[in-house]
Amino acid sequence: MNLSDHSLSRRRAIKSLAAMATVSFTPRHLLAASTAPSNQLTRAIIGCGGISAAHLNMPGKLLALCDVDSKHLANRMKQVKDGGNPDVKGYHDFREVIARDDIDIIHIATPPHWHAYMAIEAAKAGKAIWGEKPMTRTIGEGIAMKKAIADAEVAYRVNTWFRFKDSFYGMGTSARRVRKAVMGGLLGDGPYKVTLSGVTGFNWKFHWVGRTDLTEEKVPSHFDYDFWLGPAPYKPYHPHRTHGTFRGYWDYDGGGLGDMGQHYLDPVQYILGKDEELPVSVEIDADKQDDDAVGTWRRITYTYADGSQIILDGENKDKDAAFIEGSEGKIFKGFKSDITGFAKKVDSLPEPPAQVTDFHLAIKEKKKFALNEENGFNSCCLVNLGKIAHRLNSNLEFDSETMKVTNNEAANQLIHQKDRAEWQLTS
Repeated sequence: MNLSDHSLSRRRAIKSLAAMATVSFTPRHLLAASTAPSNQLTRAIIGCGGISAAHLNMPGKLLALCDVDSKHLANRMKQVKDGGNPDVKGYHDFREVIARDDIDIIHIATPPHWHAYMAIEAAKAGKAIWGEKPMTRTIGEGIAMKKAIADAEVAYRVNTWFRFKDSFYGMGTSARRVRKAVMGGLLGDGPYKVTLSGVTGFNWKFHWVGRTDLTEEKVPSHFDYDFWLGPAPYKPYHPHRTHGTFRGYWDYDGGGLGDMGQHYLDPVQYILGKDEELPVSVEIDADKQDDDAVGTWRRITYTYADGSQIILDGENKDKDAAFIEGSEGKIFKGFKSDITGFAKKVDSLPEPPAQVTDFHLAIKEKKKFALNEENGFNSCCLVNLGKIAHRLNSNLEFDSETMKVTNNEAANQLIHQKDRAEWQLTS
């Protein structure tokens, strides 16, 4: 990644990034018991907006916070120091954080247009990475990020957990238990139809829409807007483009689908046993979209080679929809079913394979976390394919071997989206 020069001098930035490319990953605190008898890993959080609150109290010692908005940074710094952590330091430039050799885990809590860039640099520096969802803004960014993580052999996790923890939204039970029912054959052998809608317990958050009436405003003195944009195309500043409402613009995210898609779709991918598979087509029912501002959609349908479908029903049109149905039965909201003796039959089935759900254990023992750069990449591809279909208002035919859309060249331009001239994404 060739970075523009902000608070670091060009010479210092080049020196820092060159060092990152040569560092191999062994957490500092694991090198010798005399260094840290507690064996505690250290952490930094990049991005101090609303979602960063979810990262503050995660395991490990927090050493650094970083944000290009000095007010956001100051607020989080005060919160952490008032909470009894005097050692935390604040930064404007994420590169300075990644260059610290005493930090083991980088939490990336920024808007999605930064996720891949920061993760790739963290991987090159030998850091473990705890990234926010969606994993990446584009499929191309995901390809580069996955390669960088594999090359560096570092641990990675996406900050969504429903495939292995907590009740899965409208199901009222774990995704693991739903997977038992499906993989155990209670619904038949497939193909399956999954419906994600208000009827089945999923809210697509259509309040995340952009505005088409923005007029340029003066950038606040506490906010480095140019650095916030980073790789995203330059657009005149307006507060609605940034911070809490950035999801409404294609340059940074993709509305409610970008916000909630990986939360919803990753467990479905796990339930269907499709962690290593992508759909062959995506159909969209929506109105023509603005080039800049994200709007809403009525229906998105993903179809797999075996005929299985995932339907995103934005209108709650099917009032009797099952969450998942097959040839032999259905599972509805609340894990109810039309199969006689369903609960007992599920309990009698073998458990799915165990997953590594402790990220620090995954780091220390060099094991794949339950949701990692591989299965997370595929579930994020579902999100990004849906975003492309929505943005272009076009049905897509997709070839997962070449990672290209075969019926719409404009879609491929969005798979590998152009960065600003001073940025280059490399793994």
